[in-house]
Amino acid sequence: MSARTKARKRALDLLFQSDVRGDDLAVTLAAEATRAANEPAREASWLYAREIVDGIIDNRDAIDEQITTFAKDWSLARMPAVDRALLRIGTWEILYNDAVPTAVAIDEAVELAKEFSTDDSGAFVHGVLARIARAS
Repeated sequence: MSARTKARKRALDLLFQSDVRGDDLAVTLAAEATRAANEPAREASWLYAREIVDGIIDNRDAIDEQITTFAKDWSLARMPAVDRALLRIGTWEILYNDAVPTAVAIDEAVELAKEFSTDDSGAFVHGVLARIARAS
């Protein structure tokens, strides 16, 4: 598994944890930063995970607006928490990270959805991210 794939999973964990617990994402990120400082072997995945989460914090309203616009008949609140987190990660990568090809951002989000969410989540995540990518 590549460092970036591990980082996406780590970012997913942070977003999911914050969402489910109702904690502020910045607080969850700060706690993870403290823990990460004691895990130098995982530094490569931490740096990109932090970049993802910081990017989502900085652009959350715009990201959520894109997701809401292109998730036909699905509000953010109605989505499974894992799907919501993956859509935020994928949308951030598509719109704000030119270093990641759009196809890679979509594929990575879909694979994580298949692994960690419902049977229908892979197709749902793919559809929403593909519509966001076409519109950008």
